[in-house]
Formats: sequence, structure tokens, C-alpha cells
Amino acid sequence: MYHSPFEAIGDWHPQPLESLHGHAPPEHLLPWLQHPGSLTAALKHLSKGQFSVQILHQGWHTPQLEERRALKLKDRTRALIREVLLYGNSEQPWVYARSVLPERTLAGKCRYLRNLDNRPLGELLFSQPDIRRGPIVLNRLARNPRCQRAELDTMDKQAWGRRSTFWLQGKPLLVAETFLSSFQPGNPPLA
Repeated sequence: MYHSPFEAIGDWHPQPLESLHGHAPPEHLLPWLQHPGSLTAALKHLSKGQFSVQILHQGWHTPQLEERRALKLKDRTRALIREVLLYGNSEQPWVYARSVLPERTLAGKCRYLRNLDNRPLGELLFSQPDIRRGPIVLNRLARNPRCQRAELDTMDKQAWGRRSTFWLQGKPLLVAETFLSSFQPGNPPLA
């Protein structure tokens, strides 16, 4: 049985950051957590093109309660859940990403999102002229002890993440990105 590598510690919060679990994220992560553009594009630039996606799991499931609430889905609604690791120019993953794509969102012109393979979702989303992004909310996430993945063994037990609802052709999907302890950028993302 598959287990997600990270789980939200509490509720997702909008800023101000000081209200998040009593302390703010590390300074080097703030610009990345708040970055309104494509994280994929920013990571590709930072890694000088040495970027890859590893699919951990992709399948049809019922989203978590707080994900259903964020997407305004009914309790038994199924969605395509996609979990990946984003690698930069190192052998360590930089970001764990979880995307929730409701079945109704994947109908019609958006059917192509069902078959992303190793292509990054963010790259496809930000290439669409009619994409709209909701507010970025933040949270701390804890390593799930039931998830045994060798590539995550050296990561800190907690990490900071961000989440947004996107609307593509008026249909919602949810993207959460968790910055792993191996991600130590020297620079903020390019605007």
C-alpha cells in the first residue's frame, strides 16, 4: 500500500507568516514559498537545466478532507492524485509535490492532464493562457513514518510547504509543494 511521504501538521494558513505554528519559515525559503510564478521554471533555472521529475504515485483516490474542502468537492468524489519528487542539479530531491485533479477538471480539453508521465504539471499549467491561481497558503509538514523511501531517509522530519488552487478553463485543481531539507538555494527565484 502506498503512503505519502509528508503530511500536513495543521491547517494551511495565509500570511502573515508569524502566525504559522509560532514561527516563520527559514529566511532562504521565504522567497520560494511566496513565489507567484512557476516553481518548475524557477527550479529549472536554479539547476541550470539539470531538472527531473520522479513519479512516486499517480492514481484515482478520494482526496483528503481538507483537500476536498479546498476544492469544494463532495465527500465521495474521486480525483487523480499525483505525487512526485522534483530533482535539481544534485542527486537529492528538492521538492515533494502533491497534486489533486478532480475528475470533472480532467474532462474535455483538459484530458491531456491525465497522462503527464514525467512531465512537470507546473510547466503545463503556466503555459496555459487562461490559468488562474488562487492565494498561496503555507503549512509545515511532517515526514510520514509509514512511507519508506530511501531517497528521503536523510531529509529532516519536518518541512515547509505551500499550496494553491488553480483554475484551468474555470475548473479547479490543487497543487501542494513541500521544500525538502536538501533544497538550499543561494538565490531567490527569478520573477
